[in-house]
Amino acid sequence: MKIKALARLAAGVALVAATAPAFTQSTPGTPKYGSFGVDLSAQKASVKPGDDFWTFANGSWADKVQIAPDRASAGFGTMLSVEAEANVRGILDDMAKNPATYGATGRQVGDFYASWMDQAAIDARGTAPLKPYLGRIAAVNNLTDLQVLFATTGYASPVELGILPDFADPTRYTVATGQGGLGMPRDYYLLEGAKYDAFRAAYRGYVQKIQELAGIPDAGAKADAIVALETTMAKQQWSPEQSRDIAKLNDPQPLSGLEAKAPEFDWALLLKTAGVDSSPTVLMTQNTAVTAMGKILVATPLQTWKDYLAYRFVSDHAQFLPKTFDDTRFDFYSKTLSGVQVQRDRWKRGVQLMNGSLGEAVGAIYVAKYFPPAAEKQMGELIENLRGAYQERIEGSTWMDPATKKAALAKLAAFEPRIGHPVKYIDYAALKVERGDLLGNAMRADEFEHQLQLQRFPKPVDRTLWEMTPQTVNAYYNPLANQITFPAAILQPPFFDPNADPAVNYGAIGAIIGHEMGHGFDDQGSMFGPTGKFENWWTDDAKKAFKERTAALSTQYNGYEPIPGTKIKGDLTLGENIGDLGGVEAAYAAFQKFQAKHGKAKVIGGLTGDQRFFLAYAQAWQTKVREDAQRQQLLTDPHSPAMFRVNGIVRNVDAWYKAFDVKPGDALYLPPDKRVHIW
Repeated sequence: MKIKALARLAAGVALVAATAPAFTQSTPGTPKYGSFGVDLSAQKASVKPGDDFWTFANGSWADKVQIAPDRASAGFGTMLSVEAEANVRGILDDMAKNPATYGATGRQVGDFYASWMDQAAIDARGTAPLKPYLGRIAAVNNLTDLQVLFATTGYASPVELGILPDFADPTRYTVATGQGGLGMPRDYYLLEGAKYDAFRAAYRGYVQKIQELAGIPDAGAKADAIVALETTMAKQQWSPEQSRDIAKLNDPQPLSGLEAKAPEFDWALLLKTAGVDSSPTVLMTQNTAVTAMGKILVATPLQTWKDYLAYRFVSDHAQFLPKTFDDTRFDFYSKTLSGVQVQRDRWKRGVQLMNGSLGEAVGAIYVAKYFPPAAEKQMGELIENLRGAYQERIEGSTWMDPATKKAALAKLAAFEPRIGHPVKYIDYAALKVERGDLLGNAMRADEFEHQLQLQRFPKPVDRTLWEMTPQTVNAYYNPLANQITFPAAILQPPFFDPNADPAVNYGAIGAIIGHEMGHGFDDQGSMFGPTGKFENWWTDDAKKAFKERTAALSTQYNGYEPIPGTKIKGDLTLGENIGDLGGVEAAYAAFQKFQAKHGKAKVIGGLTGDQRFFLAYAQAWQTKVREDAQRQQLLTDPHSPAMFRVNGIVRNVDAWYKAFDVKPGDALYLPPDKRVHIW
């Protein structure tokens, strides 16, 4: 049962945040504003801010920095992730060496991590751990047996099942189904050109090799059939842009409706196998694709489906197998698709594994060691200042009518911020971990997550649950709960410091807070009300005005071409771009409120408070990405590349023009009537 992919439908507006760099103001006689600020050495003074603000702020840094060979990108977001990773490693190493010190959960974490780190033992076991799983696939004799595996944890499927809050009543859970089953991003099967021909050829070679390593006979012919099957599925699947259309995704169906729309699937069997047959309705997301998958199901030979399941099982679990499997997967997915040159150290990937499998057990210790209570207090104040700024901007909106303003303010007031860590952590007592059984541990961890979801399913939605661990460098908004969440790992220097220059705090973390609040009013979040219910709180006139403004922003982004021949998709990135624009404008307004109370910001390092604000925002996106990784981002990711999260935003913000004296003729200049203002 594919829980996590469908869970992201509810929370999938996450921001991968970077950070502002370290800079201590030490000029004699000037006030100390904390441990960081604007990194003047990162700037490229030869570039006019009005021509390319990102390069003006970050150009010298970009010229010098080298992306680590085991990374797809470099930047301060990566730096914070590395720091969090090292901190977690210390916890894990101690748990592995002294598991009894940490109690039962500590032993689970320590034993799981030790099973991952023992590469020699993994290699010695060879392919033996695969046998029971491949044997189960080999025993499939008909479509009924096949669909049992489709709905079983750990096996691939052309349709996925998951659990999420009901759109119509987010206090209870419902079941959702949608498209799945591909080994590459959808567009890589479909786009024309030599680059994508090469990706497809490399993928076909990977499918063959991974089967050969597993001892599967006739791997070449099977690879041809598997790739052909996945290509057929890709042609029927919704694009990433289509999959952002919440209204079209919202197609709840009773069992009879599923059977009418996709009769080839045994829906009663799928739901029963997954343990969710008690649900009165199923949210049929990507409904036309699900219908098409039914036709593909019966048109494809049973043996091809079995070969597909066997290949996908080995590929999806290659990291838990001998080094040759792990390296083969890395060579395709990381080196070929993303341009990463070197496999990451095993301990680093072990940290990722533990964060994904027993993340809150690790997170509880991480919070105790690395998250100061003062950060939580200061963040609470910043959030309320941003809420106040949004309130003033909504009240002063010239395009919203009174009824829509009232509804928007009710939603804003209902925002629930969560800072640092959950109020309670997951109990992993039921998860069985064996120190010498890595693949088994991974499978049991997935099944534990499945059972956890099933335990929650008949109960009211638990609003205290988190979609990220405290040690995650990120933040997110959940429209089905109207919550904004900021894990502990992002709330630390150099990104956030309670003692920092306020201009920098507001430009960096303030813009991120505003971004997450902005998701409540983006093209998706605006379809949900104060309680998270899918409902229309807009008048027709206000909705029309909103769509005109957001369409203009989408058009702007459609014109940006980060890689020759590959442009930003304005519709795919619209929600994040709205979040960025609203976040910067609200953070700037909150900064002005701060100055009104505490006094005008002093000039530091020759920079006014407003200049430091915008430079802090630009340097928060101090990121350099490999071309292949950026290509994949442009095709699949709702976030725009970092440079355009800066240049594409500030050119719409009036205060930026004044701060840097941007004039007509500058490359980023937009006439006032062409600037997009939403919130």
